[in-house]
Amino acid sequence: MVSVLTDPPVPADHRIAYGDGSQQFGDLRLPRVTGRRPAVIAIHGGFWRSAYDLTHLSHLCAALTRAGFVTWSLEYRRIGQPGGGFPGTLQDVAQGVRFLSGLAKQYAIDLQKVVTIGHSAGGHLALWLAARARFKTALGIERDGLTVRGVVSLAGISDLAEGFRLGLSEGAVRELMGGSPREVPDRYAIASPAELLPLGIRQILVHGTEDDVVPAAMSIHYFEKASEAGDRVALVPLRGMGHFEPVDPDSAAWPEVLGAVQKLL
Repeated sequence: MVSVLTDPPVPADHRIAYGDGSQQFGDLRLPRVTGRRPAVIAIHGGFWRSAYDLTHLSHLCAALTRAGFVTWSLEYRRIGQPGGGFPGTLQDVAQGVRFLSGLAKQYAIDLQKVVTIGHSAGGHLALWLAARARFKTALGIERDGLTVRGVVSLAGISDLAEGFRLGLSEGAVRELMGGSPREVPDRYAIASPAELLPLGIRQILVHGTEDDVVPAAMSIHYFEKASEAGDRVALVPLRGMGHFEPVDPDSAAWPEVLGAVQKLL
């Protein structure tokens, strides 16, 4: 088993800046095959805090690349860093997604086959990106022509208001949003995937039933709400598994994670 938080990360083929800030970069990994390949935009978790970076997602990205996918793993400004939190964190990942179109001019990337995948807080961002065009004015996000075909949320924080009520990671949602749902409701309305339903995009929610970091009930409630809103959404419970198995390619969860990506592409 890989310890994603302590084992040495897998080096990327290229580390590329998508913005001017020190945290605005991504790790690009390219499969050793010919022709344009589908792409997976990966977003790491860590409760949006500066203590965690994209390195712990490197094993998952490397495994996806070995399976034939281009992976573009995004770093972004986080809580505790200048510009981190709302709205900078969200603006960064949107900018990183838009940057993929430019990368396709240099690398063999099929822009017609792109999905996002995110773990924990990264699951929140991966889902949110599906609806990013709706609030380009409010958050200063430029329109882009890239169409994401689907989202894989791994133990994702899909409902920020519920995350606030649960007090996840000693108030991480309040830190991200700068207040409670009652204090800054407009922020939650444009930042929480659960408030933006229907997203109008295919979604697969993968969650360990024994997750004690982000409870599986988060994905269950979101699945019910998204289904009622008319979205094409699937729930994949990982029986007996916890929070980190979904991002460990050596775990029993890996076939489900890889299968979710393959299904969307």
